[in-house]
Amino acid sequence: MRKLLLFLLIFLLFRPGQAFAAETEVTDFISLASEAAILVDSDSGAVLYEKNSTQRMYPASLTKIATAIYAIEKGNLDEAVTVSWNAVIEEGSSVYLREGEVMPLITLIQGMFVNSGNDASTAIAEHLHGSVEKFSEELNKYLKEEIGVQNTHFVNAHGLFAEDHYTTAADLAAITNYALKNPVFREIFGTKRLPWDGQAWTTTLITHHLLLKGEIPCEWTITGGKTGFVNQSRHTLATTAESDDIRLTAIVLKANVKNQMYDDTKKLLDYGFKNYRTNVIPKNKEFRDGEQVFTPGNDLYVTEDIRGFSMELVKNGKLEIKNSQDKTIQTAQLKPVEKKDPSLEGNDQLGILSMNTVFLLLAVALVTVYLTVKRKVRRSRF
Repeated sequence: MRKLLLFLLIFLLFRPGQAFAAETEVTDFISLASEAAILVDSDSGAVLYEKNSTQRMYPASLTKIATAIYAIEKGNLDEAVTVSWNAVIEEGSSVYLREGEVMPLITLIQGMFVNSGNDASTAIAEHLHGSVEKFSEELNKYLKEEIGVQNTHFVNAHGLFAEDHYTTAADLAAITNYALKNPVFREIFGTKRLPWDGQAWTTTLITHHLLLKGEIPCEWTITGGKTGFVNQSRHTLATTAESDDIRLTAIVLKANVKNQMYDDTKKLLDYGFKNYRTNVIPKNKEFRDGEQVFTPGNDLYVTEDIRGFSMELVKNGKLEIKNSQDKTIQTAQLKPVEKKDPSLEGNDQLGILSMNTVFLLLAVALVTVYLTVKRKVRRSRF
């Protein structure tokens, strides 16, 4: 009896079906110290990895990503900005502006970004809308209506803590990807060193982002980034990077110590670059759902899992892209192709035939007239 029980136990533990399932199961798990994080394809927006990505968090200076793209799109970059006392006394990191100092808007945006100048942030807000309060109101409207974020509310331009100043990792990734389409923003986002010539301070500003400036080594090409810190948010980090196959945006929020946010970012980038690539579906590519045909309308960026992926057209022309774990990482709304009415096509053909007939009759008439006139001319000669 004991031998029979032992045989059954061995059979249950080592039967071939279970061994095969264990070998082929794909499990993607990244151990992150940060409280929230997201990794997305910078071009397609596909979500490749996330942790608490829709949880409301305090962004600290990652707020300046939104301030920068708003100022670039809504302001005159060459316009002179006069710095107020309110901006000069702003708390936290600074580019040491003086009251009454005049600088081009573009220079203030650069200083706000590279050295995380809170004074420059407030000067920008006041210049664009007269007050920080009005600026914040317009910024929130812009983020919701033009970028499409739904869970973000800012009350200042720099990210110093306020209870009702919040966003999410997913929203920050969407804001960053939107901003990356602008070449001015892209250049500022990737700036490592910036000569600075202010009334109180002449120096070279150097980015605080240790991956961007190469202080922390990384096998991937880092193309841009922004750091943030306040006590309530702890360490926050936005990073973009690229390879030959894909461009990635990584957001990590609330890491307790600085090293954690860089370690988490490198883990995310490693995962993305090793497992995914970006491809383009031509704008005229046809997808069929029964008799209905859909196309992208414009060239469409899609993200492919190199371990295996699928694309499926679901209800009303929505295209779903899934990874090797059958998880939807991207959706895209395709456009229906209008069907041609066969009866109208027949009418078109009849119309063409009718026009041809008219031209033929007209030609015959002209030839007849010509021959008649010619005969009359000959008779008149004789």
